[in-house]
Amino acid sequence: MAHIIEVAKSGRAGCRSCRKPIAKGELRFGEETVNAFADSGETTYRWHHLICAASKLPDELGQAMASFPGEITNRAEIEELMKTAQASKPPPFPYADRAPTGRAKCLECGQPVEKGSLRVVIERDIERGMTTTKGAGSLHPACAAAHVESQGGTHEELTNGLRAHTRALSEADLDELFSIV
Repeated sequence: MAHIIEVAKSGRAGCRSCRKPIAKGELRFGEETVNAFADSGETTYRWHHLICAASKLPDELGQAMASFPGEITNRAEIEELMKTAQASKPPPFPYADRAPTGRAKCLECGQPVEKGSLRVVIERDIERGMTTTKGAGSLHPACAAAHVESQGGTHEELTNGLRAHTRALSEADLDELFSIV
């Protein structure tokens, strides 16, 4: 979806992050979303202060800032907030890291993933009574390809995703990971 940055046309819009009004003439970030009230899937925007969006939606704001032709007066402050927010968020799935604890079990073989060992983290469905939610699931690197293929994915999709989303491992760790996966 195409997110935008624009000058607020009036003071009526409220920030979806902090719930305070966005003043007329102030730069605002528009998060494009499907309009629930339209018949044919039209889109609308959820408006945010730039500072608020930097903390809540750093990736989306970064894309909008790259295409914004105007000047953003507090750009350095916003970029610093975006870096902090991105560093604290887990990367998109799938990714690999070193297991922070020894409590997780491999989704494929059921054996514990030892603390400090390499692991592959994927998104999985979690059954909770009458509802299903999404959450992270751990796999041993040796079990990852078989599990992903059993779920309808491919080995190539797994390795491409790991290359794109893994950010907490050194080059040596990545070499070890891809020799196993």
